Amino acid sequence: MKQIKTLLADDHTIVREGLRALLVADGGIEVVGEARNGREAVEMAIALRPDVVVMDIAMPLLNGLEATKQVLTALPGTKVLILSAHSDDAYIDRVIAVGAVGFLIKQTSAQILARAIHEVVAGKTFYSPQVAKRLQDHYQAPDRAGGLMIKKATGLTARELEVIQLVAEGQANKQMAAGLKISIKTVEKHRQHLMDKLNIHDTAGLTRYAIARGIIESSVQVTIV
Repeated sequence: MKQIKTLLADDHTIVREGLRALLVADGGIEVVGEARNGREAVEMAIALRPDVVVMDIAMPLLNGLEATKQVLTALPGTKVLILSAHSDDAYIDRVIAVGAVGFLIKQTSAQILARAIHEVVAGKTFYSPQVAKRLQDHYQAPDRAGGLMIKKATGLTARELEVIQLVAEGQANKQMAAGLKISIKTVEKHRQHLMDKLNIHDTAGLTRYAIARGIIESSVQVTIV
């Protein structure tokens, strides 16, 4: 079985060493490199072309969010999984906006992190329960009976549903255009139509909507240690 090439990016040596030891024990994951800062993460990703980058947010020289943007610009097929101590709403929005396909808090067990790596390579998203709940709650509102219901939006075409799923999976416009066999301009038009129809004006919002409506399958962490 082909191993998943994974790059670890964290400015704490003990964290990287611990993650490496635990992930290698998975058997299906190969840690191909360790980056000490965001700039090094970008350089190593371009050189090593990993399947997954496990990225911290707070790093010197270049923060993990900007590093994620640069990695995905250079390597749109690579998946970035954020592992961070920061999990407030502002960080969640920014993580999704830059194209990461998962967000785990640092209290996550190694087994759950390994599972997340396998899931994102399979084309899914993966969030810690606290993060997933915030994403879902964003599109919930009280109904007349006092319960909760997901806000609905109608009128999406089959193509728009395809596009919103790919957006939520972190694909860039160029990657979507190639996969759907349409032009980049057409992809951009579909994205704009989606935003207009749903009254959502950024990538983070489209991703939250796709998760809340079940357009993409979001694997959710079930154990915190």
